[in-house]
Amino acid sequence: MKAVDVMTREIISVAPDASVLEAVRLMLQHKISGLPVIDASGSLQGVVTEGDFLRRVETGTERKRSRLVEFLLGPGRLASDYVHSAGRKVAEVMTPEVRTVGEDDPLEKVVHMMERHRIKRLPVVRGGKVVGIVTRANLMRALASLALAAQPVAADDAAIRERLLVELKKHAWAPLGLIDVAVKDGVVKLSGALTDERERQAIRIAAENIPGVRKVEDHLIWIEPHTGVIVEPPKL
Repeated sequence: MKAVDVMTREIISVAPDASVLEAVRLMLQHKISGLPVIDASGSLQGVVTEGDFLRRVETGTERKRSRLVEFLLGPGRLASDYVHSAGRKVAEVMTPEVRTVGEDDPLEKVVHMMERHRIKRLPVVRGGKVVGIVTRANLMRALASLALAAQPVAADDAAIRERLLVELKKHAWAPLGLIDVAVKDGVVKLSGALTDERERQAIRIAAENIPGVRKVEDHLIWIEPHTGVIVEPPKL
């Protein structure tokens, strides 16, 4: 899937010369955590988020630093902090460096950018203009719609076993040579040994995600390397 497949096309934005109060009202009204800042020509100038309003003089939450820290930071940084906490216009408190994606960028890139830069939303741009927004909520809705659309496909036992083995071969954590997979009437029976107890849940989830699987029976064991204690599967 691509950014264009999940993005919100209705863009709620704010102008750079709008007041901070107007931006706050828009976010509260539409129940969103951030706004792209777009000027009269339609160009993206920045982004303003809830985080920009955490340190404000109105609420008495502006940063208070010791004399030593103030000396180390220098007057320029202190002046910038003051502007951010006391500024009245969106342009004075917004983040001007904005991470963006294109319509054809894959969701993998979108998620990577959100994780790497710890952001919740990404404007989608075309020719320098914002044409949509991708948020974490958009990704969650896409996941929900895909889950609803995916219907279990009837499969015989041999096909289920083969698909599970193929899936496990893709992952370095799967101790494929140490486990055995048997399938009967859609019930997957897992037996053998684990090299790490944490592999148990991953293997079970891999089995549960195979279409046609009705149940997974876990008979895997793990030997604790320091004590030699055999850890058996939990009793369900």
